[in-house]
Formats: sequence, C-alpha cells, structure tokens
Amino acid sequence: MKPELRHLRYLLAVAEHANFTRAAEELRIAQPTLSQQVKQLEKAVGVQLLERTGRTVRLTDAGATYAHYARRALRNLAAGERAVLDVQDLARGHLRLAVTPTFTAYLTGPLVADFYTRHPGITLDVREMTQDRIEADLLADRLDLGIAFSGTHLPGVEATALFTEALSLVVGPHHPDLGAPGPLPVTGLGERHFALLSGDFATRRHIDQHFADHHVRLRIALEANSINALTEIVARAPLATVLPDAIAHDHAHLTPIPLTPALPSRTVTLLRRESTYQSAAARAFAHLAVEWAQGLA
Repeated sequence: MKPELRHLRYLLAVAEHANFTRAAEELRIAQPTLSQQVKQLEKAVGVQLLERTGRTVRLTDAGATYAHYARRALRNLAAGERAVLDVQDLARGHLRLAVTPTFTAYLTGPLVADFYTRHPGITLDVREMTQDRIEADLLADRLDLGIAFSGTHLPGVEATALFTEALSLVVGPHHPDLGAPGPLPVTGLGERHFALLSGDFATRRHIDQHFADHHVRLRIALEANSINALTEIVARAPLATVLPDAIAHDHAHLTPIPLTPALPSRTVTLLRRESTYQSAAARAFAHLAVEWAQGLA
C-alpha cells in the first residue's frame, strides 16, 4: 500500500494535538479508525512514526522527519490547486492578507477599498496580527501577503519596501502642550502622563526603545490594545501618546507635535513567502500596494 493524502493529514493532526482522541475529533472520524490509518502509514513507510506513552503521543525522530516533508507536500498541493483555479483576468479569485494592528487605522481601509474597486470579483480575507505571526503564517502558506515593518525576517520571507512611516507625540484639544512652539525635547517628557499602546504592539516596543536610549522613563497612566480606543481617550483626556503621523492627520481632534531627537522612522514593507507560486490576485495587490506607496512619496 502506498501512502495517501489522508494518511499525511491524519499523522499531522495527531502530531499537532499529541493525542489520538482530540485529533479524531478535529478530523471528525472515529478514534479507532484514526489509529488504524496511522498504523497503515507506518507499515507503508516501514518505520515507527509515533511514540505512544500513556495518553501522550509524540513523533519519533523518523516521524518528525517524515512530518516535515508531509507538511511541505500538503502546502505544495494546496498551492497547485490555487494555481489551477487562478483566473488571470482577475474575474474571480481569493487573497489572504494580514497587517500589523497600527495599519488598520489608516492603511488597510483605503488600500483594500481601492483593490476592491478595481477587482470586485476577488474575495479578500483580511486579518490583523503581530509581525511574528504574519511571517510564520506566510511560511506555513496560511497567508498570501502581509504588511509589516522592515527588519530581520524569518528565513524564507521576502520583503519589499513600500514607504517610510514617521511617528510623533500626539495630543488632543485638552492637553497643555497643544500649541507649544517648536519641537519638544525628549528629555523633558518624564513628567507628562501618557496613554500608550500595550506591549504586544511593535510600535510600543519602538517607542520604549527610543525613550530608553535617551534615559527617559515615561509616566504611563493608561495602556490600550486598540488604536481606536487610544485615539478616543487622548481626544478627551489631557494625556499624550505616540502614534504614526498618518493616524493623527486622519483625526481632526488630534495634533502631532515633533520631538527632538525625533522618533526614528520605520520602513513599511510588503511581505511574501519566497520561491512559491503567487496568484494573480496576490500579484495585483502587490502592484497596487507599490503604486499606492509611490503616491505617498
């Protein structure tokens, strides 16, 4: 008997859950059937792939090696299926896109709206997630494209620079620094009260590093994991924050204030997996993103 696709999927499900019962529930088959199918696979390849110790199941060394190639085979098969279904005239298709959270507030809306206007037959799956997750999902073929920041990327992830994002101190109409003449010195911000994005945002880590480099310890009165919540709070309370200039420009009640030294700018990049099939929809979106970014320059 030669291994079939279902055998690969069954093995990977058991490896992921480390348990036959939970894997069977996910696959919606009976647990004895799953066990029998995995034994058939082991017999076909002539080696033990799973080590069964009590209720826990884990891959043997041979199993881990086999699972690596099984995942690759299933990814390549999925890419091949998309290639067959891909319509070059973009009359239909599907695009899986992810962005880091700050882009949702000013970039995702106009870019996706423009793409939809041009290609209404393409369905989009747009997700918001951290950059680490975006890169991992690109490599696992769970995404077609991502928008994040430049830096050290995972091996196999290709980045194309789009534009430079600047950040500033941002205040609302009730803040005492509103209308302050000239840039504010970073070293003088230690006494002000701040509302900032929470630590799981790449933007927050960028902010913390800048102030740490200048030996400034901010007084953080509030943290938020939502851009919308943060902008609404700063608009109503005498708290300062740090946000991309593009977000402040989109809100009439927020005012950016330059700092000296200025916060380092960041390069926004389009991410994709190297050496893989790219659908017509993904190519069209990538072209539009570059075109859109050139309009910002």
